[in-house]
Amino acid sequence: MKDGKMAEHLGETHELKRVMGPGLLLLFIVGDILGTGIYALTGQVAAEVGGVVWLPFLVAFGVALLTAFSYLELVTKYPKAAGAALYTHKAFGIHFLTFLVAFAVMSSGITSASTASRAFAANFVASTGLASGGLTITLVALAFIALVAAVNFRGVGESVKVNVLLTVVELSGLLIIIGIGFWAIMGGQGDVSRAFTFQPAQDHGLFWSVIAGTTLAFFAMVGFEDSVNMAEECKEPSRIFPKVLLGGLIITGIIYVLVAISAITLVPAADLGEGETPLLKVVQAGAPGFPISVFGIITMFAVANSALINMMMASRLIYGMAREGVLPTLLGRVHEKRRTPYIAILLTTSIAVLLITFVGAVPALGGTTALLLLCVFAIVNIAVLVLRKDKVEHKHFRTPTIVPVLGAISCVFLAGPWTGRDPIQYAIAGALIAVGILFWFITVRVMKTSAQPA
Repeated sequence: MKDGKMAEHLGETHELKRVMGPGLLLLFIVGDILGTGIYALTGQVAAEVGGVVWLPFLVAFGVALLTAFSYLELVTKYPKAAGAALYTHKAFGIHFLTFLVAFAVMSSGITSASTASRAFAANFVASTGLASGGLTITLVALAFIALVAAVNFRGVGESVKVNVLLTVVELSGLLIIIGIGFWAIMGGQGDVSRAFTFQPAQDHGLFWSVIAGTTLAFFAMVGFEDSVNMAEECKEPSRIFPKVLLGGLIITGIIYVLVAISAITLVPAADLGEGETPLLKVVQAGAPGFPISVFGIITMFAVANSALINMMMASRLIYGMAREGVLPTLLGRVHEKRRTPYIAILLTTSIAVLLITFVGAVPALGGTTALLLLCVFAIVNIAVLVLRKDKVEHKHFRTPTIVPVLGAISCVFLAGPWTGRDPIQYAIAGALIAVGILFWFITVRVMKTSAQPA
């Protein structure tokens, strides 16, 4: 693809209507971060560190904050849509690298949606009283992802009003957990001392157990990077983005720590780490009279939104790359009546079905999402430093140089095998990127055969 066409694809020649002020942007950021991670992985984090389950979430918040500062410099410097792909293209000008970053972001959307599907299924089974078991959860998850595909095919758009509603639903579930926890504490129930009890998995020390837990907890912090794609639709993005993005991260960070403390106060780490519905156990322990089905519905609502948003993003990204000649043009076909990218939806849904069927476990899928995004974040942090030589006319946020350096180092460190990350996550991520590279070479061969410039 020629650089001019790449620039057009990455949002440099088309302006979107600027309708979002600081309030709506804050709700978008908070709503995007809240969701599957905290609802599904709290127990798995507890299995790594015991009672100090809040600590990995706090470390994950710190790492996310470093990268958020890098995103702030880039989004205020280049207030356009396309996010990491745009920054990678501007910094390095290597089309193949830009493609890999875009494909990694797309793949993270599919693994995130697959995680949400498993979490939805587990909560559905627990709330309805169906016979629990791996096969039942898998079948429900497959039915759910098929429903998501059907909604995606119909072309349902996410409006700001819907985002506000879903954010309120997601937030209400977490506030219920915090409220139950602190009500129990005030009433002398539970054991607050557990929140300061370290119980490492296997023979790991405090440091490596916390790092292992952080690799899982980081999945709960991702989502803030999606907000940069709203830059073209924000009023005065260079002015409002810094305080709004940092404010959103701080709000969600505080909520996550409070949820973790409430959870471990009411449910021992060993029990919290069993199964895929940790927060349902907290409700049962702290408020046995609270309708468990109501909280289950709130949880399903939260993770369903995550799945739909991620699958829409993944299919549209595939569609966009196909339309620009980066992937086979077949993937860019649009349904005549629905005007939706049905081939791209079929492909992304098929990949999700394979992940749900043959991988299944929430930690593996959620961990793969975090792994892919950690690699993308490392590149974004480096891009900040490379793009310092590129001057723009308007004022923009500038992060201290040490921040992107620490951000890149921390992301690379957390992506490494020394963290105790499950090898299956590397296998999943590697397989997804291999598929992307295969698409790349097929497209290049087709374009050469057709005598089209690559």
